Amino acid sequence: MNSRKFNWWVLAGFLVCVIAFLSFFFFFVKFPVTRDFPWANLLLFGLAAILLVIGLRRAFTQADAYRGKIFGPILAAVSVVVFGIFVFALFIESRHLPAARGAPQVGQKAPEFSLVDTNGRAVKLSELLTAPMNAASSVAGSSASGRRPRGVLLVFYRGYW
Repeated sequence: MNSRKFNWWVLAGFLVCVIAFLSFFFFFVKFPVTRDFPWANLLLFGLAAILLVIGLRRAFTQADAYRGKIFGPILAAVSVVVFGIFVFALFIESRHLPAARGAPQVGQKAPEFSLVDTNGRAVKLSELLTAPMNAASSVAGSSASGRRPRGVLLVFYRGYW
């Protein structure tokens, strides 16, 4: 009776692929460094691919010693589909998300707001638009002419939210 060993490399590659897929949505999405670009998950998918290739190679080149000629390609194909879904959802489909309903459009007047400046003082948008600019103003590039500014430039940075 020919007793062949179980090919753990293929199963390990498939499990790492599933972990790479699920870990993004349950763990890595919480951290901006891995949410903005899923480098950790792509590394896990790469590790899964290496394990799958080793397992498939072992199954086909050493068929008399290891099992896996049937379930190896099946698990590899399912892993490729899982990776494809991940890439499609994060890199392609996420670009088609609708814009926020309440977000101001380009050229639209911004709603009134109050924020803290770098010195810890609360600054309102209406104050920036009505107060004359002087040398002590916190507005960058202000002049000592005493004129009212014609506008305020708002710059939004995607923060850690």
